[in-house]
Amino acid sequence: MAVKVEIWGDYALFTRPEMKVERVSYDVITPSAARGILEAIYWHPGLKWVIDRIQVCNPIRFTNVRRNEVKSTISARSAKKIMDSGSGELYLNTSDDIQQRAAMLLKDVHYVIEAHFDMTEKAAQSDNPGKFQDIMKRRLSRGQYYHQPCMGCREFPAYFREADDNVGISKELEGEKDLGFMLYDMDYSNPTDIRPLFFRAKMIDGVIQIPKIDSEEVLR
Repeated sequence: MAVKVEIWGDYALFTRPEMKVERVSYDVITPSAARGILEAIYWHPGLKWVIDRIQVCNPIRFTNVRRNEVKSTISARSAKKIMDSGSGELYLNTSDDIQQRAAMLLKDVHYVIEAHFDMTEKAAQSDNPGKFQDIMKRRLSRGQYYHQPCMGCREFPAYFREADDNVGISKELEGEKDLGFMLYDMDYSNPTDIRPLFFRAKMIDGVIQIPKIDSEEVLR
């Protein structure tokens, strides 16, 4: 069952994983980020969202900002050790760990996500595609979500509504543009060896067709 969701926001940051120190955004939203937005609006163990097509509506514009971030992280090993022992402290002192980092963001972003969902083995007997689609459409019309959808980072909220066929694109996006290799999603098939998946993103008249996960276009 297919849905079309229009999303927009003032800023976005879809971080390139190869940039280790300063954050740099991809030119457009990634399929995994698009899936995350749909899951924020409606998630159920009986369905799995699959992104089919991304339409870029506004010209691609970047801006540079400096942001306060916490440089330290709490490792899962440290958390497990304290949980097993039943004693110890697990916290970050943001006053000591805060630092400024530069980031290259997208601004004035606007997309249309076309997606469908597949039923999973966790679906109940009463679950069916028509039921899930009706729930999704109702949540879109009411602006409901489980947690605030975001454009890559939580401080950049994503606004949304059900898309119609009248959403246009900027003339600057006409023609073909090679966006290079882009993060497709993460492969969780082996929990002990989670790996990123990539694909070669090409935008034609503002539209990026997303390959199927089992196609040769997806690089592992």
